[in-house]
Amino acid sequence: MRLASMALAISSLFFATQAVAVDLTKETQAYKEFVVEQIDHLVTDTEKFVTYLKEGDVQKAKQIYPLARMYFERSEPIAESFGDLDPRIDARLADLTEEGKTENDWSGFHKIEKVLWEENTTKGTEVTADQLLKDVKELRAKIPTAEVTPELMITGAVDLLNEVSTTKVTGEEEIFSKTDLYDFKANIEGAEKIYELFKAKLEKKDGKLAKEIADRFADVNALLAKHNQAKEGYDYVGYDKLSADDIKALAEAVNKLGEPLAQMGVLLEGK
Repeated sequence: MRLASMALAISSLFFATQAVAVDLTKETQAYKEFVVEQIDHLVTDTEKFVTYLKEGDVQKAKQIYPLARMYFERSEPIAESFGDLDPRIDARLADLTEEGKTENDWSGFHKIEKVLWEENTTKGTEVTADQLLKDVKELRAKIPTAEVTPELMITGAVDLLNEVSTTKVTGEEEIFSKTDLYDFKANIEGAEKIYELFKAKLEKKDGKLAKEIADRFADVNALLAKHNQAKEGYDYVGYDKLSADDIKALAEAVNKLGEPLAQMGVLLEGK
């Protein structure tokens, strides 16, 4: 099953279901707390990023760029629900081209990425950096107002994998910096967090499915670990350093994970 169609299948299940088999209130609250924590870290690291940009420290700005973005990428099921905040923070140049816009309409991380890696300077990023920090802080202020449901979490987990399969695996996300594997890992971690929150109740509902999902996550994480140069934390090789076989293996592992992950909707079926 293609990842893009999985979310549709999940949505159909939601609308067809009248009774919820288990109470997932604690899980949804825990997920909201997780996202708040991630966005708190995003604000902190974005503040550092902006400071390095204004100080003209290209090296430190490049180092923190992918790490700061990981907090956003883990949180996208909620972060992308606030109107145009998501594109203001995360839009790629290609996204604007598709919408008939120009670089004058562009803002966010990727606009700064282009300057840092194409021109190897921080000059000209100041205004964009200030707006980015403002937008990130606005996102943090809005996160507590989000309505988090089990449906949003399950659909969000599949959507995170869909992002990996459509932009991360192809290298389209970080076209200038080649830091796609950081985003890749963060999307997987975001989806895995949702699975972990549901795991105990999913094991009671369908132990075989729970184990299959865990095994598939382990497979993807093992492949990513091969490209991580850090003993602790994250230091991924540039995406342009991966071979065609490396990319194919990652894509196949994500697709194999997506199929059982989409079936977590069994938690929402009536008893």
